[in-house]
Amino acid sequence: MTQTRDIMTPNAQCIGENDALSIAAERMRELDVGALPICGEDGRLKGMLTDRDIVVKAIASGLDPETTNAGRLANGVPVMVAPDDDIERVLALMREHRIRRVPVLDDHRLVGMISQADIARHLEPSTTGETVEVISR
Repeated sequence: MTQTRDIMTPNAQCIGENDALSIAAERMRELDVGALPICGEDGRLKGMLTDRDIVVKAIASGLDPETTNAGRLANGVPVMVAPDDDIERVLALMREHRIRRVPVLDDHRLVGMISQADIARHLEPSTTGETVEVISR
């Protein structure tokens, strides 16, 4: 049984819920990622922020990325998994919610991320293909 911890990218970084979108964009550039978990002042996951969210939901809607905080775009309940979860659960969640990344939390704290790239690097090509196909519909 492959567990989430076996293929996740460890040491994922959050953007604070009160940090400006411009700070989030800079961090995405520095880390070369397209999404960041949004963490609250209590260190708990509040949502996910993507580069597309910044452009489409904020800038294109007239929000100022210097004064709009990341928490404003944290909508809904974030999908997350635990390090000991079976990778099949992760795949099912990615397919069900059509998401490309899933935060990994241990005792309510972010410890890693599972992305499509992690799936592609560690699982069979057929599994990767099926997952990407469903997510991309």
